[in-house]
Amino acid sequence: MQLTGDRFTSETASFGNDLSTLPNFPAEIRAPAGTLPGVSSFQLHFADHDILTPGDAPDVLVAMNPAALKANLADVPRGGEIIVNTDEFAKRAMAKVGWTASPLEDGTLEGYRVHPVPLTTLTIEALKDFGLSRKEAERSKNMFALGLLSWMYHRPTEGTESFLRRKFAKRPQIAEANITAFRAGWNFGETTEDFAVSYEVAPAAAAFPTGTYRNMSGNLALSLGLVAASVRAGLPLYLGSYPITPASDILHELSKHKNFGVRTFQAEDEIAGIGAALGAAFGGALAVTTTSGPGVALKSETIGLAVSLELPLIIVDIQRGGPSTGLPTKTEQADLLQAMYGRNGEAPVPVIAPQTPGDCFDAALEAARIALTYRTPVFLLSDGYLANGSEPWRIPETQELPDLRTEFATGPNHTMPDGVEVFWPYKRDPHTLARPWAVPGTPGLEHRIGGIEKQDGTGNISYDPANHEHMVRTRQAKIDQLTVPDLTVDDPDGTAKVLVLGWGSTYGPITAAVRRLRRDGTSIAQAHLRHLNPFPPNLATVLERYERVVIPEMNLGQLATLIRARYLTPAHSHTQVNGMPFKAAQLAAALKEHTDDC
Repeated sequence: MQLTGDRFTSETASFGNDLSTLPNFPAEIRAPAGTLPGVSSFQLHFADHDILTPGDAPDVLVAMNPAALKANLADVPRGGEIIVNTDEFAKRAMAKVGWTASPLEDGTLEGYRVHPVPLTTLTIEALKDFGLSRKEAERSKNMFALGLLSWMYHRPTEGTESFLRRKFAKRPQIAEANITAFRAGWNFGETTEDFAVSYEVAPAAAAFPTGTYRNMSGNLALSLGLVAASVRAGLPLYLGSYPITPASDILHELSKHKNFGVRTFQAEDEIAGIGAALGAAFGGALAVTTTSGPGVALKSETIGLAVSLELPLIIVDIQRGGPSTGLPTKTEQADLLQAMYGRNGEAPVPVIAPQTPGDCFDAALEAARIALTYRTPVFLLSDGYLANGSEPWRIPETQELPDLRTEFATGPNHTMPDGVEVFWPYKRDPHTLARPWAVPGTPGLEHRIGGIEKQDGTGNISYDPANHEHMVRTRQAKIDQLTVPDLTVDDPDGTAKVLVLGWGSTYGPITAAVRRLRRDGTSIAQAHLRHLNPFPPNLATVLERYERVVIPEMNLGQLATLIRARYLTPAHSHTQVNGMPFKAAQLAAALKEHTDDC
């Protein structure tokens, strides 16, 4: 199903529609087939105008077996179309999901437009001349379904056929079998009388600025953003990582870009991954480590070491459902407080969060800017929804990207009272409070590193209480005075009494919900945070302008807790932690209650 969804998405993107996707799959490598926990789904919303979510209620559901039908039926509105693979609705398969009678016959699907299609039988019949076993032929039924959907929505076909030939280049018979099944699905839609209507969705030309676009997932965008940051900084990119869902795609992608000087190290565990990355930062690389929630906990001691050493390091956390192993393939936003405070001692770290899959590219550049300019580790908080979801993304021109070049220390930077010139590793830039970055092996720049507190300026080990307080306050001041842009507020008429404040991947559902309310005549304002530590300098002023602040989050109110503590604003939380993104309609209903109260 993921492959089928990917191909439909790619063709939709190439056609020029705006789109948003929601892949949803079990955590097990081989989830129990035919059971509700084993259902793998892919939801796609596409249009001829700007859209922000994968859609609350799909117009068409393709159910390959009873489990798929039962797991997703509640999301389909009455009057929606359901394509059912009737070959799979045997008694044993239905019993696995608790059905004693066939939902195709007992009235369960009354009110829907049901299309019973024997997908398996038709696929096997289409491939009978290929000499494949029944099991091998059955595997192509997803391509039959893709062909049928491609006919229904007038999707291009050439790209999928080329993809299949590339994917199975070493097995040309399998490639041609899949292409044949794909064409058979298309022809079935064209010739059967069961599908009386097909749909044309025009390209979304007016929704996008002029440029060259490609379909982009969050993890791919983040990977390419890191490569672009490396090139713009003139530094080699080094990734020290341990595989973990849903962050592993970044390791896979960056390993393909050795031509840009990228080095990837798949470590034996999370601690080794960040240790290697921090060592690369000490050696003068743009260093990155990637992980998800449980891995952040293991990396916390080394993040504290990076704070003490004051070296640039990007920590990418693709958040997922927790705690512990939790829900590896489901999304959540519950690592914010861990990123803010999950270290011993006073160890402040900047935190930024992208808002859409494509925005992950810009967030990676921003994380690199902060890390390199201020010599600090930086948290980049994405999540599973952004990582696996996709949208059209305009490929930027090189000159549009920020200049991230940084200078290494090359010689002494301090003159002693006796006139001797020496190198002080903790002598700070007066504007950024960043310490010099001295690459090991540079003559005369030898200096100590380690986790024990350093003396200001000299970098010598120090147990002096006054020095420790000075260093703690200096490190905090460095983060507090980061240059971050003001928060932009979307309040068209300036009369709104309610502000919806979000962060990260809630941008799409919040914006879609706000648009719904405004279409109905409700005045409501919206703002979305990218910088979570430090907050934008105008945030206090923004919060004071509104009678009520509502913060939707996929956690139990972590940003709301920070806002209440920092600004004494009685923020109202609207939360869910079910492993899925907000639905715009439900969120709009919740926000309407707040506007009605004001």
